[in-house]
Amino acid sequence: MTMMWRVMLGMCVLSSVLVTTSLAQTCKTQSFSNNKVFKNCHDLSQLTSYLHWTYDQPSGILDIAFRHGGITTTNRWVAWGINPNNDLVTPMIGAQALVYLPQSSGNPRAYTTSIANTETQLQESSIRYPISDLSATYSNNEVTIFATLTLPNGTSSIVHVWQDGPLSASNVPQEHRHDSGHQSSMETLYLVSGQTQQGSSGASTRRKRNMHGVVNAVSWGVLMPMGAVIARYLKVFKSTGTAWFYLHVACQVSAYIVGVAGLGTGLKLGDDYPVDGTDDHKALGIIMVALGTLQMFALFLRPNPNHKYRFYWNVYHHIVGYTTIIISITNIFKGFDVLEKFGDYNNWKHAYIGIIGALGAIAVFLEVLTWIIYFNRKGSENKMPPHGNGVNGANGVNGYASRPQQV
Repeated sequence: MTMMWRVMLGMCVLSSVLVTTSLAQTCKTQSFSNNKVFKNCHDLSQLTSYLHWTYDQPSGILDIAFRHGGITTTNRWVAWGINPNNDLVTPMIGAQALVYLPQSSGNPRAYTTSIANTETQLQESSIRYPISDLSATYSNNEVTIFATLTLPNGTSSIVHVWQDGPLSASNVPQEHRHDSGHQSSMETLYLVSGQTQQGSSGASTRRKRNMHGVVNAVSWGVLMPMGAVIARYLKVFKSTGTAWFYLHVACQVSAYIVGVAGLGTGLKLGDDYPVDGTDDHKALGIIMVALGTLQMFALFLRPNPNHKYRFYWNVYHHIVGYTTIIISITNIFKGFDVLEKFGDYNNWKHAYIGIIGALGAIAVFLEVLTWIIYFNRKGSENKMPPHGNGVNGANGVNGYASRPQQV
């Protein structure tokens, strides 16, 4: 009886291993209508895709078949490409790609394209690798791209990417989706051993970029202008006393501290993962922090309200403050332009436009209200007897007729 249980257990384990192995190697069961056979194959991690290849390292000749399933309609493009810079952070930029494009005739078109930026529409162009035998098929909801490429001698690994996306009514490729599957369709492939390395560093870098964007948008782009609004308008309301001053300082100091951290993350990203077109963004960020530092010094060097230099301090404080806010908002939009190179950040951009627009609308409303209060108080002051009375003096009406108190 014990022996029988052992045999049954062994059969269960063996069956599980065989089933698991077969599921993990779907590409092993695939064949091609042209009876082509490849030495290696690999189930890609995203988008129901598979890569078959035969590689001769001394000559650099790479014979591939890229299969992409789940294409249930004939109005989608499919592409597979190699990033010659071995860049797992932005592998699509610079990729030398092979594209499948359905045609109304029913015979699919296969062509090459070099992807220069995220706005490409996969226009046909030459690639840096010599290529032959390029073709494509579509059958049973699956696209297959065949090609033979010649890589530089001695190449042992490649960073490759794969995507699919919709077509316009005029059959022009449109932008692909930006869900996790499409964002993660990249890896390093070791051509000889068949081993792979997922683009986890790319996902990690994306999180760092997102954090950098959020930190700076909140600090420089929201807290800083909010502090200016508080300083300019809340002090007109006598009931706030000096609370407006402490709220103003809290907003500005918090924005500066968090903003300096945001600059640090940006400089680190720039050093680790350089991106073209970020020089202006970086320069404006440094200027913002420099101006913010001047404002911090202004806080500690602030003279008393009646000091003879207070007027000049006010001019300095306002000019530097408003200049910092203008540069900050400008630089945030430059940051959005940079982020758009890595995917769809339009929702972030629209959200920020909504926030800063609402803050601007509040500022306009409070500006009108401030002047109404100012003229009402000035009118009340003019109607008073020359010396007023004790009650009005105690309430401080005269002190607010010209302009609210300073701290």
